Amino acid sequence: MKELKRDPVKYIRDKAKARYEKAEECYICGATTKLDFHHYYSLSPLLQKWVKEQDYMMEDIREFRDEFINEHIEELYDYTVTLCHAHHLKLHSIYGRNPSLHSAPKQQRWVGIQREKHGLV
Repeated sequence: MKELKRDPVKYIRDKAKARYEKAEECYICGATTKLDFHHYYSLSPLLQKWVKEQDYMMEDIREFRDEFINEHIEELYDYTVTLCHAHHLKLHSIYGRNPSLHSAPKQQRWVGIQREKHGLV
């Protein structure tokens, strides 16, 4: 068995992040500092589910990461939002560190509601 030197998700992020389109302000409040890039479909559960479905070994992440990225373009690049660090922490305090995949629409609704509260709609 190959031993990975770090979390498998980091191999995906490293490869995919060149195409991330991080905004210059928080989508909720308009802050322009301490910005985070949030995936509504959290990468850890998304990757775990896919690896299981494909019957791959997580230790082989470097061999199949391009395939994973190509099959998850929407989740990696479209279902994302730029948030200030405070709002990003708040979102994760509600939905957890690695929110379940089915919570993505709920997260999007929460972000929209928070944006309305800040008068940015």
